Amino acid sequence: MKLIIVESPTKARTLERFLGKDYQVLATMGHIRDLPKSKLGVDVENNFEPQYEIVSGQKKIVAKIKKAADKAGFVFLATDPDREGEAIAYHVLASLNDGRRPKKQTNISRITFHEITQSAILAALEKSGQVDQDLVDAQTARRVLDRLVGYKLSPVLWKKVRRGLSAGRVQSVAVRLIVEREREINRFSSQPYWRIGGEFIKGGESFGAELISKKGKKYQTREKMALFAGDYTSSRTTIKSADQAQEIINDLKPPFRVGQVDRKTSRRHPYPPFTTSTMQQAAYRLLNFSSQRTMRAAQKLYEEGLITYHRTDSTSLAKEALVAARQVIAQKFGQEFVPDEANFYKTKTRVAQEAHEAIRPTDFNRSQADIARDADRLYQLIWRRALSSQAADAQTEMIMAKINSGDYQFIARGRRLIFPGFTKILKMSQDDERLPDLLLDDTLESVKFFSNKFDTTPPPRYSEASLIAVLEKEGIGRPSTYAPIISTIQGRNYVQKKEGRFVPTILGQVANDFLAKHFPKIMDLPFTAKMEEDLDRVANGKAEWHKIISSFYQPFIGQVGEVEEKAKRVKIPVEKTGQKCPECKKGELVIRTGRFGKFLSCSRFPDCKYTANYVEKIDGVSCPDCGGEVVIRRTKKGKHFYGCSHYPNCKWASWRKPSKN
Repeated sequence: MKLIIVESPTKARTLERFLGKDYQVLATMGHIRDLPKSKLGVDVENNFEPQYEIVSGQKKIVAKIKKAADKAGFVFLATDPDREGEAIAYHVLASLNDGRRPKKQTNISRITFHEITQSAILAALEKSGQVDQDLVDAQTARRVLDRLVGYKLSPVLWKKVRRGLSAGRVQSVAVRLIVEREREINRFSSQPYWRIGGEFIKGGESFGAELISKKGKKYQTREKMALFAGDYTSSRTTIKSADQAQEIINDLKPPFRVGQVDRKTSRRHPYPPFTTSTMQQAAYRLLNFSSQRTMRAAQKLYEEGLITYHRTDSTSLAKEALVAARQVIAQKFGQEFVPDEANFYKTKTRVAQEAHEAIRPTDFNRSQADIARDADRLYQLIWRRALSSQAADAQTEMIMAKINSGDYQFIARGRRLIFPGFTKILKMSQDDERLPDLLLDDTLESVKFFSNKFDTTPPPRYSEASLIAVLEKEGIGRPSTYAPIISTIQGRNYVQKKEGRFVPTILGQVANDFLAKHFPKIMDLPFTAKMEEDLDRVANGKAEWHKIISSFYQPFIGQVGEVEEKAKRVKIPVEKTGQKCPECKKGELVIRTGRFGKFLSCSRFPDCKYTANYVEKIDGVSCPDCGGEVVIRRTKKGKHFYGCSHYPNCKWASWRKPSKN
């Protein structure tokens, strides 16, 4: 009998479908060893050695695995093909050695596969090897580093800001991104501007055009803002008032002649297949899935053998996958949708040991998962994206016509789809914007001119998709960490999600400002990215993890001691209500922010411990069902939604803020 050890029961059942009675498959149910929760668990005096222990509730599973391993002739460690999976394999091996550092054993091998299919598993069994110590060291370094930061920095926040707060190496930087963006929005001064358009006719066909210049000087301008992370470009025109716009319209006189007509064919290349980051972003935009919801669905798809490994930053596809995709495209959409050669995409893979392929179906002939609803919807998204990545370019005819009137010039734009290419697979619709057959020197009849007012817009708040995109761009975190980061900063009440966008809480701003002031290195984006690169070097066998941790820890712990001794305690701002405390009759009721959101409290706390629920009402908005007041409520996970104040008599609720009466 041969024993295969994986992480989850679903993965175990999938493997059992492909293997005969000679194999037994057991699941670890996740991590079986970890650092203790009740103490630091890192021996800083002994080269930062981690003090691992069996995870609570896992002793029976460990005993079951050891018993099965003793009976088995051979043991295969088949955990996921990434650093975390390698670490789980290492800890299984250590557990089989009674907690001692595992040695190379001839009857225990490590196997990896990036898809759970019969061919992939059989190939992995033929090429079994040993646990990759470099990957284990990289995961150990990350775990130790995060534990040191969290357990040493969090108590400082307890003493100087508020008890119960936590800090983290990556989560704190993510909060800073959201706080800085909110402040950039608040600093932004919106400016009004006007755009002028016209309606023209040729041969009975009408079309629109926009005024773009006078005497060759363009009205449109683009202003770039330097943001905390990246840049933001705001467009406007030099027309700054309705009177100015009307003066220009009054000055427009016939004739209106076509001065230039340009036609060109634009080719649009397919998008690459999904990485973890782009899958999470697309699922958020198209399916309204949170990053956690996306990863749960992807995990199920992988464990059921329907997709390749879903934690990856590669955009490559295996040769056999390229062939299969091209065949399916030809069968389902026609040979004209297959390019002459396969499409290849540049990847930004930072570490060679991570998954070598993008996320794709294991069988392109299967267009639906036919399992749980979330998993099925995500599968269809993955199938279309991976398949379309190997389709032909989309082709569009772009038409631009310039219309002259004295010193003024208008521009009209049109487009016509020539060939849909990959967009047909993605079901991307594109409406043609038709123009009449305009020729050089054509004289046009004007119907009317009009102006519209606009306001310059500030940079947008981060959504889950845009936050993941900027974390990836800045090199903060890795594919497996994006969902936990977002979950943590919401769970700690540092940020809240309103109408799909992140807004920092007062607590989040105060904690961020304290850390940014006293621990600028920890909160620095380039420093955090450099630390990720160092961990990648460990994974590649090019750096020793103890040295990296030591070079970070010595100045860090000195700074912790200095801040604990010298920094002043920070007061969290409170909002006054103007109401007297009903209990002590002396203090004033104020709005404070706690772990579970806002609440009412006496200003004399801790002398007076009166508290009450705080109901935040939306002024000028009434319930569309019963006319009651609309209030902001929170789900158990801290997500905001809008509900009726008459609940439970009225059960109206909405994720979106209703419009004012």
